[in-house]
Amino acid sequence: MRWPATLVLIVLVALLQYPLWFGKGGWYRVWEMDRQLSAQRELNQKLEQRNAGLDAEVRDLKSGYGAIEERARYELGLIRDGEVFVQIPSRRP
Repeated sequence: MRWPATLVLIVLVALLQYPLWFGKGGWYRVWEMDRQLSAQRELNQKLEQRNAGLDAEVRDLKSGYGAIEERARYELGLIRDGEVFVQIPSRRP
């Protein structure tokens, strides 16, 4: 007679534990949400660094003509009057 009562109690405990571990607010869900939160924080940190770089670039461009001139020379290849443009070809191995 003891085995059926013990088996019923074990099944009852297992049924009570299932929602705790795998239910909507269970430990598995908490662990998964914690993992997603860590990934989102890492992504946010990278985006904050990128935004800080862009903010510094915008402030440089607004503050004076030096940054604008540097950007025009580098990206567009512009030169001033009286300057000579010299291009040195790179050697291929």
